[in-house]
Amino acid sequence: MNNIIEAIKKRSSTRGYTLEPLTEEEVDALIQAGLQAPTAANRQEIHFTVLKGDHSILKELEEEKNRLREIVDPPHNFYYEAPTVVILTADSTYKWGSLDAGIAVENMALAAEGLGLGNLIIGCIDDAIRGEKQGYFSNALHFPENYEYKIAIAFGHKAVTKEPHTYDADAQVTFL
Repeated sequence: MNNIIEAIKKRSSTRGYTLEPLTEEEVDALIQAGLQAPTAANRQEIHFTVLKGDHSILKELEEEKNRLREIVDPPHNFYYEAPTVVILTADSTYKWGSLDAGIAVENMALAAEGLGLGNLIIGCIDDAIRGEKQGYFSNALHFPENYEYKIAIAFGHKAVTKEPHTYDADAQVTFL
């Protein structure tokens, strides 16, 4: 079967990673997959901020997320201790930025699966990164001017595995 179809069928959210960091080649391949994603009107406006999992700003984002959600002592951080996190941003005035970021992050997730890496698409920091500390986080993460958070993704070597999700095609698909 086609490798891409196989990757789509096998991919699942990884919520446990080894301590092994990604190689430069692995990170480059994942970023290239995101950059090669189609964008509306070929605008190519998505910006990728790549962080190592131990970067201090990720801890601050975790603390702000937990404060807003009133979570005390979570068993893991929002990226499940993955060694690499990529935050995708887009021009805040561009109508299609969220859609374009979603396409890019899916390209990256499938590329990770193809490389044998785990990944987790992340939306849960939206309130923290867009909240009262938005300016602080935008500056600390070096977002381009007028850009805002759209989505994030974590990558690493899998310490746990999970079966891909199930679905009900009869309920979810209508053929006309």
